Amino acid sequence: MGKSLTEMASEIVAAQASHAVMAADEMVAALKKTFDALKNIKTIEEGGPEADAPPIDPRKSIQRNYIINLEDGKKYKQLTTRTLAKFELTPAEYRKKWGFSARQPLAAKALSAKRRKTAKALGLGEKLQKARKAKAAAAAKAKAKAATAAKAKAKPKKKRKATRKKKKS
Repeated sequence: MGKSLTEMASEIVAAQASHAVMAADEMVAALKKTFDALKNIKTIEEGGPEADAPPIDPRKSIQRNYIINLEDGKKYKQLTTRTLAKFELTPAEYRKKWGFSARQPLAAKALSAKRRKTAKALGLGEKLQKARKAKAAAAAKAKAKAATAAKAKAKPKKKRKATRKKKKS
């Protein structure tokens, strides 16, 4: 079984006192300070509230010209899969961890607006709608063809009557 925080703190202060002259009140203060430091480290290691606390409110991390990565606090125009891979996260896991909706773009608002404008100018929404309709029609046609083939296979073949050949005597 491991040592308690109090035992570790007392050993650290005792080692410090053996190398430097310390008054009784200095030892008490050092003991309290060391104990608090060890307690904070233990909380972080166990994944307590300080470990996952974002540097800012997640809702405020997406700004007009940049997005703040809540993992490292750096500013980016867009959080890419490659950037998030450094923290062993996928974009979906990042969104879930920090409470973003699944449809929330991980990009600066200005970049998202620029992309939206370009997509509308190119008519990508209409093209996507046509492609989806064509895909649905092709799937329905394939399904109907498969159903027809299944019916044809399922019909029993007509049995031929066995004819007897007469023996010649």
